[in-house]
Amino acid sequence: MSLTVLGFDYGTKSIGVAIGQQLTGSANPLTSLKATDGIPRWEEIEVLINEWQPDLIVVGLPLNMDGTEQEMTQRARKFANRINGRFGIKIHTQDERLTTADAKARLFEMGGYKALTKGQVDSMSAVLIIESYFENLY
Repeated sequence: MSLTVLGFDYGTKSIGVAIGQQLTGSANPLTSLKATDGIPRWEEIEVLINEWQPDLIVVGLPLNMDGTEQEMTQRARKFANRINGRFGIKIHTQDERLTTADAKARLFEMGGYKALTKGQVDSMSAVLIIESYFENLY
């Protein structure tokens, strides 16, 4: 059975979103949602969930380079728990260290500096979070 995974790169101003398929082990960027102090417009997330019908949601967990937690780690966990509470979909958190740097590098390869908009970086980070989750399954 192949899982459809909706991935989120949580941020206080912007939340990147991507969709992935376990069968292919790959993901594609969807969008970037605006947030106010980390709070999204929940109806926008509901629209994405209804459209894509994910089996699982993966939320990136921002950790310090030494693996310790920071304030954003707790905020991302809270975001993940709220998604689970509102929509009843299974949640997994995934270490997202270095995904922003990797997302910028991948976007730059695809389109130079013009590709490095905040929304594109956030949604590409969500792609990398999903792909990292798939890699860690095996």
